[in-house]
Amino acid sequence: MPLDRRRTRYDIYADVLGMIAKRGLCSLTRISYGANMPVDRAKKILSFLASHGFVREQASGDAKKYGVTRWGLEFLETYRRMRRFFAALEEEPSNEL
Repeated sequence: MPLDRRRTRYDIYADVLGMIAKRGLCSLTRISYGANMPVDRAKKILSFLASHGFVREQASGDAKKYGVTRWGLEFLETYRRMRRFFAALEEEPSNEL
């Protein structure tokens, strides 16, 4: 992603889901660091994603861990495919037709 562009909410969702998918069950703090956002904001995002079935909360002792669901992985794959389509549209057209 270019440095001059702010992340959209979908970019943030994908960053969070990608972090969890990459690392497995993660704590709130690990997710917040990996997605480069404050813990309070990451908590709100995780709550939203959990309420829509993209992540699952799992009790681990006295703390919560978060895992990505099949629905979350589907979103992540679709998001990444769409980003590739948009990147292709931004490329200069070739004159090889």
